Amino acid sequence: MPGPALVIGLGNPGSGYAETRHNVGFQVVELLAERAGGGRFSKHRSNADVFEGRIAGRRVVLGKPRTYMNVSGGPVAGLAKYFSVPTEDLIVVHDDLDLGFGVIRLKRGGGEGGHNGLRSISSSIGTRGYLRVRFGIGRPPGRQDPADFVLKRFSGAEKKELDFAVDLAADAVEALLQDGLEPAQNKFHALSG
Repeated sequence: MPGPALVIGLGNPGSGYAETRHNVGFQVVELLAERAGGGRFSKHRSNADVFEGRIAGRRVVLGKPRTYMNVSGGPVAGLAKYFSVPTEDLIVVHDDLDLGFGVIRLKRGGGEGGHNGLRSISSSIGTRGYLRVRFGIGRPPGRQDPADFVLKRFSGAEKKELDFAVDLAADAVEALLQDGLEPAQNKFHALSG
């Protein structure tokens, strides 16, 4: 019987950040928890909120670090150690400035693309070889600082499509768990953007 997979949604804690672009990872894992029959997260000693359940027939731990994005690696490493999750069974859902809004891309490893949350995780677990579900949030308009842009709420037009995109990202996580990376890539890269 394989151990659990660990699915981490990245975001910042607190109601002030709840609907910002940087917090789409939280939204995706919250939807996955609802689908798995509850959605109730509990506080874990690793400084994260967790939900344990089954997704796509697989035991899964969903995690939301209780730290700010830039230092989320400690809680992720703590959860991976506590639940004995190897790198190949770690999935991180995060916002991505380099993809158009709502575009979903899946990959294993690679660079962090300036994403401090990913940088913190890679540093804390000692590898970049984990799975990523990249959720496109688009580029900032004009000369707006990307650091400010990711902390802004979605535009009215984006909000109309947000639920669909979050649903698609949750579907992508389920496909990763059930079918593996390459089949999931083939399906979801064709579906979005």
